[in-house]
Amino acid sequence: MDASSAFQDTLPLSSDALLAQLDKWGLTYRLHSHIPLRTVEDAKGVEEQFLVPGENVLRLKNLYLRDKKKRNYLVTLEQSREIDLKALGAELGIGNLSFGSADRLMQNLGIRPGAVSPLAMINGVENNVRFFMDSAAQAADVINMHPLVNDRTVAMPRDDLTAFFDRIGCEVNWLP
Repeated sequence: MDASSAFQDTLPLSSDALLAQLDKWGLTYRLHSHIPLRTVEDAKGVEEQFLVPGENVLRLKNLYLRDKKKRNYLVTLEQSREIDLKALGAELGIGNLSFGSADRLMQNLGIRPGAVSPLAMINGVENNVRFFMDSAAQAADVINMHPLVNDRTVAMPRDDLTAFFDRIGCEVNWLP
């Protein structure tokens, strides 16, 4: 199965259910449908269609990581930011990091590879996934991210994303 909305009913929480919950909480977003995006390069090919003149948008790349003690992390970065996993592990004081498997991704964040997103923390908080976000998000007007599937993108105002984290009890650890 791929990470598109065609298979969202096989997820613990479907994209449609997530969007309905955002609506119920009064959180705003713009929803865009597009071809499935699996990589940052794929996203760069379609992101221009989402642009709003004058809007400071943060485009993301997301890393699902584990340490030697089998603790899980979701690290969300500005899409063009270079990252060295060894240096990141040292900076965070958690040692060596490696990518988590597709099975663990589903188990801990309820999503498939290609759809990793901060919105997956709606599942991650229950599974003790620690969340780290690029401090560039604090200056963004809007943050683009997948709503648990990779053929949709939501453009969400930063304050609404912050309210989402508050609603689900997600602590955001800021990366300089």
